[in-house]
Amino acid sequence: MPSSSIEPTGDDATSLTRTADLPVTGLKGRLLNHLEAAPLHASQRLPSEREMIERFGTTRVTLRDALLQLEAEGRIYRENRRGWFVSPPRLRYDLLACLPFHEMVQSQQRVAFTEVLSAQEVPADEVIAQRLGIARGAGVYRITRVRRIDGRRVLHVCHHLRRDCFPGILDFDLSAHSLTTLYLHQYAIRIRRVSFELASSVFDAETAVALNAAPGSPAQRITRINFDQNGRAVDCDDEHWRHDAIELTLSAAPQR
Repeated sequence: MPSSSIEPTGDDATSLTRTADLPVTGLKGRLLNHLEAAPLHASQRLPSEREMIERFGTTRVTLRDALLQLEAEGRIYRENRRGWFVSPPRLRYDLLACLPFHEMVQSQQRVAFTEVLSAQEVPADEVIAQRLGIARGAGVYRITRVRRIDGRRVLHVCHHLRRDCFPGILDFDLSAHSLTTLYLHQYAIRIRRVSFELASSVFDAETAVALNAAPGSPAQRITRINFDQNGRAVDCDDEHWRHDAIELTLSAAPQR
């Protein structure tokens, strides 16, 4: 994938000499101006940090601070050992719609892909047991998946399913099937209510490796508990998204 050009031109070339270091705010502004002015496409790689240091006459510390600020704003993102990239448009994640991942992505003319990292039966720890209303140590199915949008790894999700609700579900191709669809057609379970918990977070080492992200980089955490038509908590998900990949939306009438 070709790198973009962030070459100063005209009067900028004079002001971006190597005679003095730019403060972080000034450097960030110039980087942002060039990102917006240049014909850059989504997921295009920026020049290496060494190149940008030379072009802007700055230091590694100042450049890294400016890049981290742009990353926090969702303008750019990092891939471990590959460098910095222009962030693609965000996916609109409507919390009330509760659409399966592939349906949500495809409805926005994007390409979805799912990879199963692991699927096994485990004993429920205290947190999972409390969420699902079962005894600690009871058997649950843990399914860990990585999901991509337009080829980019954006989501690491760990599902915990009640074993008594979904016997034999690990025998299905979980990379090709929506869990919600399997629930309905194989187990006659409909998701009628969803509880969400949202928080800003960072990627731990395991999740960062799965998403080819830098450990400690920004993440959006979404914890979801799904309840069936009988009011039972049947599964819970811990989603960790690249924070620049989604835009959370919610539309609801105020209660009076």
